[in-house]
Amino acid sequence: MTTNTKIVTDVSVKEPPEAVEERRFLVDVGLNNLPFPIRVSSRANPDGQATVAAISVQARLMHEFEAGWIDKFIAVLHSHRDRIGNSTLRENIGDYLAQFKAVTVRATFEYPFFMEKRTPVAKEKCLVKYDCAFSAKIPSLDDKPKVFFKIAVPCITTYPMSDAAKAGGLFGQLSIVTIETESVKDVYPEDLIELVDRHALVPLYSFLTEEDQAAVIKKIHSEKKTSVVMVDEIKSELAVDRNLAFYSVRCANFGMLHSYSTVIGTEKGWWVPFSGFDDDDI
Repeated sequence: MTTNTKIVTDVSVKEPPEAVEERRFLVDVGLNNLPFPIRVSSRANPDGQATVAAISVQARLMHEFEAGWIDKFIAVLHSHRDRIGNSTLRENIGDYLAQFKAVTVRATFEYPFFMEKRTPVAKEKCLVKYDCAFSAKIPSLDDKPKVFFKIAVPCITTYPMSDAAKAGGLFGQLSIVTIETESVKDVYPEDLIELVDRHALVPLYSFLTEEDQAAVIKKIHSEKKTSVVMVDEIKSELAVDRNLAFYSVRCANFGMLHSYSTVIGTEKGWWVPFSGFDDDDI
């Protein structure tokens, strides 16, 4: 009688835990809100406006993690900080992809932009701050980066429950218009700020003289411009710009009687016209 005996031998060699940790593959790595001085595109200043950006980057890696990857990112950042804009980001984002040997790289530059404006009556100069962001994404498969520019522009529109039939029945609300664009050319912040200011009931300023204040208050109580009408007018101008591959317009409205905001928005590709809305809806 023959007996079959199975002998199992464990020939694997266990590695120290720290060695396994060093070889572990990571899918997504990145850094958030790195403060960094840069120059950004400005129509008023060909050399760009100096500002400080909060920079975030995410890279999808399909290889062993290298401890020095963040140093590589900052080195690339130093080489491209002179002027950040649509065209430069489209060129430079490829350097991040190559340095990281990544599958995809996303980079976001959030920063304040200052524009000099003149008050409506006294024509006094004042600086107004606007929150802006450039974001870029590039996949290694086609190496065609997408670059978006976003800006938030505060202004005044008519509160929807205002009643023009009553004396002093019209009053205003704070509206914040956020425009995001994907363009084949540089988009200047000043152009988008002026676009919103043209169609708002009243633009926002950082300073107003007494005569400016009187004129602004009179306009708010005597003219009506709802956020629905304003967004539709802004959309109509963006829609005829052939340089824009994409645009979106979002408007958040902060009425004085509510603790929340109402929102209206549109973007390229929407077929529903705003004429279907009632001005008193928003």
